[in-house]
Amino acid sequence: MTRVFAAALLAACSFAAGAAPAASGKVTRVIDGQTVMLQRAEGAPVQVQLAGIVAPALCQPWGPEARDALKELVFQLNVSVRDPVTDRSGRLTGELMLDKVDIGSRMVEEGNAWSVRTKWDRGPWVKQERVAKALGRGLHAMAGVQAPRPGQPRPVCP
Repeated sequence: MTRVFAAALLAACSFAAGAAPAASGKVTRVIDGQTVMLQRAEGAPVQVQLAGIVAPALCQPWGPEARDALKELVFQLNVSVRDPVTDRSGRLTGELMLDKVDIGSRMVEEGNAWSVRTKWDRGPWVKQERVAKALGRGLHAMAGVQAPRPGQPRPVCP
């Protein structure tokens, strides 16, 4: 009985903290360079935002190219979301995995997104971003393109 209570308490704590059960399914839509719709085997489709990256909005330079790159990587393929967290709007944020490949890392590596920044950290994919920038890949080949400032929201397209 004690183990059952402990398991129930652990599950309740995880839920309260915003943790979500692991998700997997087929990508049925690519919204932009960091957001997809995932059709799970059971239940309604869920919007998933890739953790650790910031891609240009569709109305910004390289926005459509970033979306197309993500579409080429995952559209109509079965993926999983590692370490998912549900936000207030019901959207999942987590590492989008195709087999054992982290798609966020690939997006940064190919120059289609930046590693997300915080005040003290350059993000999880800073090494991949530096290589992409040095090689002039993707958005790094465009003059004047700058990574968003830490905490700065992406622009909302009209």
